[in-house]
Amino acid sequence: MRKSLAIVLAMLLTLGNIGFANVQSALGVEIETEATSAILMDANSGQILYEKESHKELPPASVTKLMTLLVAADAVTSGKVKLTDKVTASDNASKLGGSQIYLEPGETFTLEQMLIAIAVGSANDGCVAVAEHIDGTHEAFVEEMNRKAQDLGLKNTHFVNAYGLPAEGHYTSAYDLALIGKEALKYPLVRKLTGIKEYDLRDGKFKLWNTNKLLWWYPGADGFKTGWTNEAKYCLASTVERNGLRLICVVMGVPQVRGHFAESMKIYNYGFAKYEFKQFAPPEQKQGVVKVRKGSENEVNAITEKALGTTVEKGKDKNLWVETKLNPEISAPIQKGQKLGEILLYRNDQLQSSVNLVADHPVARAGVVEQMTRTLKGVFGY
Repeated sequence: MRKSLAIVLAMLLTLGNIGFANVQSALGVEIETEATSAILMDANSGQILYEKESHKELPPASVTKLMTLLVAADAVTSGKVKLTDKVTASDNASKLGGSQIYLEPGETFTLEQMLIAIAVGSANDGCVAVAEHIDGTHEAFVEEMNRKAQDLGLKNTHFVNAYGLPAEGHYTSAYDLALIGKEALKYPLVRKLTGIKEYDLRDGKFKLWNTNKLLWWYPGADGFKTGWTNEAKYCLASTVERNGLRLICVVMGVPQVRGHFAESMKIYNYGFAKYEFKQFAPPEQKQGVVKVRKGSENEVNAITEKALGTTVEKGKDKNLWVETKLNPEISAPIQKGQKLGEILLYRNDQLQSSVNLVADHPVARAGVVEQMTRTLKGVFGY
C-alpha cells in the first residue's frame, strides 16, 4: 500500500503543474470539459467564471448566426427595417446548401419569419435573404457584421459569411461569442427568436424545430444558437437565467454528437452551484425624492431603472455596501425615466455595479401664473 502511494506521489511530482491541475479537478476546485474551447460568463458584469482556451480562434459553424441575428435586431431597433417587411428570396439565396428552408427564387416571407427560420431552423438561405434585404448584398451585410465585431472590441473574430459554412478567414473565439451573446441580450428580439422551440412555416407545411435542445433539457435556458461542421465539430453559445443570475456559456470544438449540450450543462451546473445573484434593490424601487423647480409638481420620486445586484461566490458576500447619489433639485419639464442620479454597489472600495435612478413619472413645466402664485405664497405666506 505504501509502495503504491509512493508511486502515485512520484508520478504527481513528475507531472508537475499538469498533475496538480488534475488533482484540483478531482477535488472539485476546477472542472474539465471535452470542448476545445469554453467559457462561462456572468451576463450582467461580463465576469469570467470559468474558461478553457477561451481566446483560441476556431471556426464557429452556425453559431455565426448569433451575430447575424444581432446585426438584424440592431437594424430593426434603429428603424432601418421592420419585422413586417416582405423579404423576397434571390437566386443567390436559394443556392445555399447545408441547413436551410429550401427557399425558391422569388419566394416571399416577412422579415420576422425569415429571422425565425434563422434562429430556429438555422436556415443558411434565410441568412442570405435577410442580408440582402438589410444591406443590399450579402457581402455588405458581412462587412456590417465585422464592423459590429470591432465596435464590441472583439480581437479574435472575423466573418466571411453570415451563415457559418467553412471559409478561409472565418473564425471567432468562445470569449468573443460570449461578448456577442452579452450584447444580444440587450435586444429582447434576439432572445425571443432564439427561445422559440418550434415554428410552423408555409402554413404548417414546413415544421421548424429549434436545434438548441437546452431549451427542453435545461431549466432557465432561453437562447442562443448551435453549430456543427466537420471542421468546427459541435458548438453552442447559450444563456440560462435562474433566480436573477443570468449566465452565458460557449463551448466550441466538442467532438461527440450532442456533446455540446452535455458539456454546456456540466459547466452551467458548476456555475449555478458556485455562484448566486445578490440583489440589493429591485427594479422600480423608490430610492429618494428630488425637488422640482418651476414644475407642475414640487417633487418627483427617483426609482431604480433596473435591479441592482452583483454575482457573488456563495458564502462570500461580505463587505458589500451601497452608495446613493441623487440630484437634490432639477428643473421641469421632466420626462418619465429621466436620469436623476445613480445607486452604486461596492465590495470594499471596488465598484461592482451601478444602476440609474430615474423619474417615476413626467412633470410638466408650470405656467407663468402658477409660478407667480407659488412665488407670492412663498413670500407672503398665503
